[in-house]
Amino acid sequence: MTKPLRTTLVALLATAAALASGLPAHAEPGNHAMGSQIAKHEGRSARPATFDAAASVPGMDVSSWQGNVDWARAWANGARFAYVKATESTTYRNPYFNQQYGGSYNVGMIRGAYHFAAPNLTSGATQANYFVDNGGGWSPDGKTLPGLLDIEYNPYGGDTCYGIGQRAMVTWISDFVNTYRSRTGRWPVIYTATNWWNQCTGNLADYSQVSPLFIANYSGSPGPLPQRWLYHTIWQHADSGVFPGDQDLFNGTYDRLKVLATNRD
Repeated sequence: MTKPLRTTLVALLATAAALASGLPAHAEPGNHAMGSQIAKHEGRSARPATFDAAASVPGMDVSSWQGNVDWARAWANGARFAYVKATESTTYRNPYFNQQYGGSYNVGMIRGAYHFAAPNLTSGATQANYFVDNGGGWSPDGKTLPGLLDIEYNPYGGDTCYGIGQRAMVTWISDFVNTYRSRTGRWPVIYTATNWWNQCTGNLADYSQVSPLFIANYSGSPGPLPQRWLYHTIWQHADSGVFPGDQDLFNGTYDRLKVLATNRD
């Protein structure tokens, strides 16, 4: 994805600071986006995504890497929903959040916010509260999707599962999910990759009855899903394409997308 100059300079300075301090590059929270680790760990397929256009809704997800997004152009190209990064851990807030979150809404998109998890740093409840307090809430306005928990491969260096065992990981996720629910009245969407989920949670808990699944898979199809989930709600099928940021598909008609935005759990 194209990175704005300002954001690139910030990333370079952060990397230099990390190296000077002895930390691995990208060890500090901030510059990680949904799917930023998927291609690194799982690769990409040359096969285009296959889907039923009549039963799908195109969308996108963005972070600070996209800067100020041309939402009118994204809408003209067919995007009808978006997820926007709000926070990471408890120390980072996307500096472009207001433009991205408000801009997508203003052109008519249904949009939601997401949190990039750092389960090795603070508790799930602490991060859920930080997320809600910094743009990750929900509104019954028919245009706001429930907040999203992005839990994926560890980008900070070290163990894939953040050095956390499966039971501890499930406890962390449950802590986040339940806190978000108590704060907003909605269960959060969970974004993940099947291989990571199976390895790092061991499928020790069942979230399929409460949290919609946003699956990441760049192989041309959603592929096998994490155990417990019988279907996916949204599929991130590519990390670049006609829209800025990642390319997503809602698994259903536009009317069903509106239900996700408006229905209380």
